Formats: sequence, structure tokens, C-alpha cells
Amino acid sequence: MDEVNRSDRHEQVQHYYAEALSSSKDLKTTACCTAAAPQAYLVDALDSVHQEVRDRYYGCGLVLPEALEGLRVLDLGCGAGRDVYVLSKLVGPSGRVVGVDMTPAQLSVAKSHLDWHKRAFGYKNSNVEFIEANIEQLDLTSLENDSFDLIVSNCVINLAVDKAAVLGSAYRLLSPGGEMYFSDIYADRRVPPELLSDPVLYGECLSGALYWQDFMQLAKSSGFSDPRLVEFEPVEVTDKELAARTGPLRFVSATCRLFKTAGLECTQEDYGEAVVYRGTIPEHPEALRLDHGQTFAAGDKVPVSGNTAEILRSSRFYAHFDFYGEKSKHLGEFRGISSPELFANSTCASESSRCC
Repeated sequence: MDEVNRSDRHEQVQHYYAEALSSSKDLKTTACCTAAAPQAYLVDALDSVHQEVRDRYYGCGLVLPEALEGLRVLDLGCGAGRDVYVLSKLVGPSGRVVGVDMTPAQLSVAKSHLDWHKRAFGYKNSNVEFIEANIEQLDLTSLENDSFDLIVSNCVINLAVDKAAVLGSAYRLLSPGGEMYFSDIYADRRVPPELLSDPVLYGECLSGALYWQDFMQLAKSSGFSDPRLVEFEPVEVTDKELAARTGPLRFVSATCRLFKTAGLECTQEDYGEAVVYRGTIPEHPEALRLDHGQTFAAGDKVPVSGNTAEILRSSRFYAHFDFYGEKSKHLGEFRGISSPELFANSTCASESSRCC
């Protein structure tokens, strides 16, 4: 895409989120909504955020993974800052959260409540910073390589024109063993080019959505060798006119986690390894869910692939697991992980699960 068209796309996104939308009630689809019911401790954190910030939330998932205390976190496309402030509370005063967004109107809302949240959380100093920048050009910011333990993004990468630049920068900015945990919209096929110029479809996170298989390849080529799907939800195009324009295209909101872990293989292989979750993450004493196919009940010895063992060893989860076996004898393909079909059912999210 030439620079003129790229600039036009960015201006469309800024206009849509600064002027076309005044709150989440103005959305025409369930794409930029979060339907999943969070755990009680997350509900408390979400409720602690200023109401104006919550009203300007347009995410499609909960980008709040486990074991956050003390982490250095970067939020790509932070908007008015809802997730930044929730993370600010969850990482605690020893942690740090940086939000990046290119829309001044959104950042103005976010910055106006810095002191309010500092007082609400009882912090002597704010642990939050906001930066105005394009997430496709993070190399032009002062953010340092290997400086974040966690990078999150909530329904924003689909709005980026150069998605490879976003994922490549995320890999560069993460420290070894760090994680990118994010929610976004994906399509069951490549979106026709003519839909990209539709400002409403693009602003509603639909026409910029990646074909799921293209995303998997892009993540791997960016250095994230083993993308993990955490959860997914069908997206309903509630506006009849927009539904007519999208035709047979189907969309899902999916949450994924990508780890910056060296030495991962492109397939899941069995080396006879196993792990036991100690139940030591305070908010998850009974079980820890790694991805869609793997939940570790506390105290249970669970066989894992070589990749899973290496991810757990090299990440912040290391202290919460006991490890058994060595990567010395190859036993063939690991059979313990299934690949869910994101688009197996054509039905949309039920009315009861919708949030908007």
C-alpha cells in the first residue's frame, strides 16, 4: 500500500474513534465488545476505572492474563486507557504500564484521569505513562528493546495497515520469555480489497481483519514460533446494511498469546516431559489455563509437549510449576493439544452473551 493510502487509512481510524463514536453504544457490530464474564478480582479492577474511561472502551476481549504483579506492560492502541488503568492496579505500585495510541482525542481522555486513578489505587506515584504514536512505527519512539515483560492489545491490530510491523516491534520490545497477550478480530477468508476502503467496516474492526491462517503465518514469521489460541467468540454484524456488505464473510473475536521463547519447534513434539502447577498464583489457586486446549489443575501431573515445557520454563510462570523429564528422548508427535475450529459453526453469539 502506498504512503498516501496508508495515511488516509490512519485518518479514517482517527476520525471514527474520535468523532463517529462517542461511546461503545454507537457500535454497529459486536466486534468491539467483550462478552466473556471475568473473574471476581477482574470485576473489581474493572469497576475501579473512571466511568468516562470505561464509556470510551472499544475492546473485543479481556487482555488481562495471570501473574501480573510487578510486570512492565505495554498496551498497543490503548485508546482512552481502560485496560491501561486496570493493568495499573493489577501490576501494583512496583509495576509499570505504558499506553500507546495515535488518536489525540482518546489520549486526552486517558491522560485527564492519571491523578484520579493514582489516588483511587492509593499509589504515591503513578505507574502509568501515555505516548502518542502509531503502533506501526514504534521504532520512532523512545521505547527500548527487551524492555517489557508483557505486551497487550485489544481489538487494534486489525486497524493497523502494516500488521507485520506491529508484531515485529512487539517481538523486539519484549524481554526474553516475555509474552504478547491480545484480542483481535479474524476472518474465515481474506477480506476483499474493495471492503478496505469502507470507513465504517474498517472502523468496526471488520474489513481490516486478518484471515486466521494468514495471522498464524505472520506471527511465526515475526518470531513467535508457537502461537496459542486462548479463547474465541463469533462476531455478530448487527447492522443489516453492514451485513449485506460483508456477505458470506464470517468473523470471530479471538484472544491469543505469543511468547518470545527461543528454541521452539514449529510442531508439538513429545519428549516425555510433564509439569505440575503449584497453585501459587493468588487469583488462580485451583487451576491455570495456558490456552484453549490446556488447563493445569493444581497438583496434577500433566504431560506436555516440548514447546509447552520450554514456554513455562522461560516465562514468568516458571516459579509456579514443577518440571519432570528432560528433553533427551524424542517420542514422536505430541497428541495432547487439539486445534479448535474457529469457524465450525455459522451461528453468531447468542443474545445473552452480547455486551453491547
